[in-house]
Amino acid sequence: MVDPAEPDGMDLVHLLREVTLRLDLAGAQFAGRNGLHPTDLRALIGLLDAARAGTESTPGRLGAGLGLNSAGTTALIDRLERLGLIRRVRDTRDRRRVLLEVDERAVALGRSFFGPLIDRTLALLATFEPGEQAAIRRFLSGVRDTVGEGETAGERGTVGERETAGEGETAGEGETDEAADRL
Repeated sequence: MVDPAEPDGMDLVHLLREVTLRLDLAGAQFAGRNGLHPTDLRALIGLLDAARAGTESTPGRLGAGLGLNSAGTTALIDRLERLGLIRRVRDTRDRRRVLLEVDERAVALGRSFFGPLIDRTLALLATFEPGEQAAIRRFLSGVRDTVGEGETAGERGTVGERETAGEGETAGEGETDEAADRL
């Protein structure tokens, strides 16, 4: 039942929260079944998204995107490399810089689990008219941007508050991206 005191649209906010929780749970189950930490999965998704966008992935960018410090980023990369899911390669334009590439094994592993979910989601999306799809895209893009604005505005607290809460410092603090990219 909808609480009449709630503003219009709160039912959609609650539904979005439920979808987010279910996707997070599915990701955590996948990670656990495959000997990965949920952060490993987020890293792989970030690396795959960057590759799809044609953006080079460096340790510094990966760490910043995950909110990890350089030590945490190095441990993450080492772990994924040991599992054969990613590899470090030297940048051909700047041999001092390291780029990260996702191995095909990681792609196949992800496809084996998430492929059916993606297929069902695409089938559902196909039931919507182009105008409805545009509205869904606009809404989800807006939510993504709104979440990003909150992080930029400092809503996540100070570094000290995050460390106290167990989140650690952000990647690259006290060092340049260039140094972090040589991990």
